[in-house]
Parts: sequence; structure tokens; C-alpha cells
Amino acid sequence: MLETGAQAGWDAPVVCRVEVDLSGWLQQLTGRSNWEVYDESEDETYMSFAMRQGRQKAEVTLYHNGYAMVDVDGESLFDGALTPATSECAHLSYYHADSGDLITLN
Repeated sequence: MLETGAQAGWDAPVVCRVEVDLSGWLQQLTGRSNWEVYDESEDETYMSFAMRQGRQKAEVTLYHNGYAMVDVDGESLFDGALTPATSECAHLSYYHADSGDLITLN
């Protein structure tokens, strides 16, 4: 069920925003803490973060469609949809595309 004061149908455009704790996610995937971002880049379709922890290096790529890839020292550790079901470090929020109002799901 949707709540925003007035009930809305799913036929209206919706924007999904994913927030992720990158350092926490890499700790979850590798078992090593204290990851830091040392470079980032952005394209029309994705954001990419270069991270390091000691001598280990990681590249995290977050696509605007919710897909994500994580490589650590050339080894793929994650390749799939980034959701709270695939990572406890991810948080999704939904907004009406027209107004920007938050959509609360029950």
C-alpha cells in the first residue's frame, strides 16, 4: 500500500533512490574493515568508486538502474541488483517523479 496523504496508483512515474554505506558493504563482502574512497567518477548511467584498505583495492560500480558490481583486487565479489535483500548496507527510498514527494510503503 502507498501512502502520501492521498493514495496513489502504480501507474504514476516513480523514482527509486538507493543509499549504500560503501565501507560497510565492503566490510560485509570481504570481512575487512576501514575501507576508504580515494577516487570516484560518474557517467550518465553509473557512479564508480575506487576504494582501498591497506594493500587491497576495490572498485564499486553503482548503476542508476539499481545494478551493482564490486571487484576486489580483480576478483568479482558482487554482480547483481543492490537491494536491502542483497546487502544490509543498502537503503531504498521511493519518490513521485512529478512532485518529488516521498512514497511510504506499508
